[in-house]
Amino acid sequence: MRTPEELKQGYRDFRKGTYLEQAKLYEELGRGQDPDIMIIACADSRAEPADIFNAAPGQLFVVRNVANLVPPYDPGGGLHGVSAALEFAVTALKVKHILIMGHGGCGGVQASLSAANDKPVGHFIAPWVSLLDEARDGVLAKQPADAQRELEFAGIGTSLKNLMTFPFVEERIKSGDLQLHGAWFAIAHGELHWRDETSGEFSVVEP
Repeated sequence: MRTPEELKQGYRDFRKGTYLEQAKLYEELGRGQDPDIMIIACADSRAEPADIFNAAPGQLFVVRNVANLVPPYDPGGGLHGVSAALEFAVTALKVKHILIMGHGGCGGVQASLSAANDKPVGHFIAPWVSLLDEARDGVLAKQPADAQRELEFAGIGTSLKNLMTFPFVEERIKSGDLQLHGAWFAIAHGELHWRDETSGEFSVVEP
């Protein structure tokens, strides 16, 4: 879809097809939501969590931003969109799982690598992806063959680490009511790689 008219036609097709087929589900969702899983994913148009996980409406509470980042806990001033969504998911919806999902060819990761070469990208993008600075410097120090992919992996670890700085997240993890996960989607091949919670290594989920 490239134009507003195509969006409106897509809506018409939705109303004639999927909406009618799942009318009862949509009626139920109109009364409230009760997802068990929160996904923090990239805003990239090619990595749609609901499609990747074949999920129905209401099953996933999704937050998307540049490079699927979670900032550290900061109760001070400022506008904290990701933190607000996280607080709502954990304290109000009481989700049981939070998944950080990165992807191949991430533009936010490319911006972080560009900043390492003294070429920051964007007035708002550069400060946001500076959340990756520590992970990026660690990756570059190892001189990997594919720094982009390695930082996409490492960035997931950064967001998982930052999640643990939120008291309400840590509390629910300690009580056994919440689990954290990491995954990475290879767009070109349609492969999902899952992060081992102990080693931090990624392995392909067999189709």
